Amino acid sequence: MLLPALATPALVVDADAFVHNVTTMAAALPGDRCRPHVKAFKSTALARRLRDAGHHHFCAATPREILGMARAGLGADLLLANETLDAVRLAEMAALDVRVTVAVDSDETVDAAANAGIAAVLVDVNVGLARCGCDPADAGRLADRARRLGLEVRGVMGYEGHLMGNPDRAERRAGLEPAMAALTEAHRLVGGDVISGGGTGTYDLNRWVSEVQAGSYTLMDTAYAKSGLPFRQALAVAATVVSRGRRDGREYFVADAGLKSLGMDHGLPDLELSDGTLAKVWFCSDEHVTFAVPAGADPAARPALGDLVAIRPAHVDPTVAYHERYRVVRDGLVVDEWEIDLRGW
Repeated sequence: MLLPALATPALVVDADAFVHNVTTMAAALPGDRCRPHVKAFKSTALARRLRDAGHHHFCAATPREILGMARAGLGADLLLANETLDAVRLAEMAALDVRVTVAVDSDETVDAAANAGIAAVLVDVNVGLARCGCDPADAGRLADRARRLGLEVRGVMGYEGHLMGNPDRAERRAGLEPAMAALTEAHRLVGGDVISGGGTGTYDLNRWVSEVQAGSYTLMDTAYAKSGLPFRQALAVAATVVSRGRRDGREYFVADAGLKSLGMDHGLPDLELSDGTLAKVWFCSDEHVTFAVPAGADPAARPALGDLVAIRPAHVDPTVAYHERYRVVRDGLVVDEWEIDLRGW
């Protein structure tokens, strides 16, 4: 299929950029040093490419992702890097014939895991994000409780997500010191072989963890692009220019992708015209993005109605969740399709 023949909006992956990203991470964190995070891409087809690159352990944010990975034969070692009190979903994961570990951060989550028949847990420690995770000083007590209830305590995890969006590498590095000091102390209290943490933004800085939970590196977004990482922008939403007009003497254009196809929590997307010119995005609405050609641009950059533009989202994870499939492209051709089969709950 030729790329211009796509029904838009369409989520597209640059095949060569994706391969670059996967091989770059596999060289930096080979094998199980990287535990790819399924929440970023939500596709077992994409996950298989990561397994083929040597990563056999995966983590996920939802029970649906865990169940889907296991049923796709990708269950060598699965971690639900999130808390849940849902007895039904916990029991479904416990019944899988694969190794499933669940994060816990309270008496209630420990008890729920034990009651559902979960075999193993990691104690989740709050290292500064103010999201899930126990106080580091309470980690040992929770581990003791889990062991009394028959659970294997494999170790600890802690996500320094409050550092990921900082484009300054030196500041990310400095912020890691206290975060990982807390996680290291929690691990001393808990024991176990696993210290899990990190992400795309700190994958090459976090020397304290035994495995890095990175996922966005596979596709990338414009927020991470500001951080000077060696990964390429592989993801875009292809959209068609469907309208044009003028306001206050300035010409604008409208493409058919908007809030219902783009994750917007990290800000406006970038929009590339067919010649690579970066347009000025004015705003996004439900089904549309309104943009202008920058002053001084080559007149040839001015799009015609029917032209395709590439919209690069600021946040990959929620963007992916809006779409049903990836179209993998190379040299203007759609060469493959990957179902986004782990979306929803």
